[in-house]
Amino acid sequence: MEPHSFKKVVIGLIFSMTLLPSSSSSSAPCNLPAIFNFGDSNSDTGGLSAAFGQTPAPNGETYFHAPAGRYCDGRLLIDFIAESFGLPYLSAYLDSVGSNFSHGANFATAGSTIRRQNTTIFQSGASPISLDVQLVQFSEFHTRSKIISKQGVFHKLLPKEDYFSKALYTFDIGQNDLTAGYKLNLTTEQVKAYVPDVLLQLSEAVKRVYDQGGRTFWIHNTGPVGCLPYVLDRFFTSATQLDKYGCGSPFNEVAQYFNQRLKDVVIQLRKQLPLAAITYVDVYSVKYTLVSQAKKLGFELPLIACCGHGGKYNFNNSLRCGGKITTKGKEILIAKSCGNPSVRVNWDGIHFTEAANKWIFQQITSGSFSDPPLPLKMACHLSKDGAMNKFR
Repeated sequence: MEPHSFKKVVIGLIFSMTLLPSSSSSSAPCNLPAIFNFGDSNSDTGGLSAAFGQTPAPNGETYFHAPAGRYCDGRLLIDFIAESFGLPYLSAYLDSVGSNFSHGANFATAGSTIRRQNTTIFQSGASPISLDVQLVQFSEFHTRSKIISKQGVFHKLLPKEDYFSKALYTFDIGQNDLTAGYKLNLTTEQVKAYVPDVLLQLSEAVKRVYDQGGRTFWIHNTGPVGCLPYVLDRFFTSATQLDKYGCGSPFNEVAQYFNQRLKDVVIQLRKQLPLAAITYVDVYSVKYTLVSQAKKLGFELPLIACCGHGGKYNFNNSLRCGGKITTKGKEILIAKSCGNPSVRVNWDGIHFTEAANKWIFQQITSGSFSDPPLPLKMACHLSKDGAMNKFR
């Protein structure tokens, strides 16, 4: 090999090693100084609220004691993830007031999908901020952060440059892609048919983050949508299609199909992105366990919304949590909180309570439901056949 060629190889190897998820012992916890999140309402900390108006009370009542941009009575999984690393809660990228992005940013918005939807938020509830838009926002954020930091303006509110390669990149999205098909009256088989395309776009999104230096990925699969009051109330399900816990089997079947294909995608991504540590997290199993074993776990009425109004599931799509009616010129809150969300699983028919989110987090943080089975704090370490070991 020519001397200059050998020099190029050595320089390239050194550069690659600087972008590895971790350079410490595989037994050492990861030092993840920032989190960048992509998702939907399950992890939205204020994105949709910044664009279309604040979530109404009683959202936020348990922890924040006021609406805080979350469709929940308190904290979400992403909040508990941030807490576990000693990081502040993520500010929504779209929120221009009071935000601090020094330790990451949240690009998720309620109603977001992986694929763009041919509809508006006013027609179907689908957010215009689909995953491809979130990726554009991340790219802009990354580029402009470097420029503004060099100018010395607001640099304390932005991540340090090396945080982008050291950060945890979380993805929690896909649920709305599945329900979107049912809103169009598609059959379960028809919804399954477009899942590969949805996941192809998710795969491309992960690659785009990787191309910008992302190395540590924590990817949630989708939950048992057939156990959501919203789905059970809105989409017809016959008695024979309900499982023994009352969940809609066809909808859960689609979610499980999505998850199996997602796991296959993650396996392929590990081969295509050798320097990435990618963890697949089975939140479906955790959430289904919570619903099916609610009483044993100290919860109650898992299929009944805590905050809502009317119907078998305390859910009315036209009068969701915080909904009011006007009588004689006076607004009256109709869709109220149940008053004891700490023992309830479902908050508003679509989302989980803070208590449920905390329990779910406690299960997934250990690695018991992850592939590879690494605890959250070890997520930066590559699996045994990964590039980390190749460079040792």
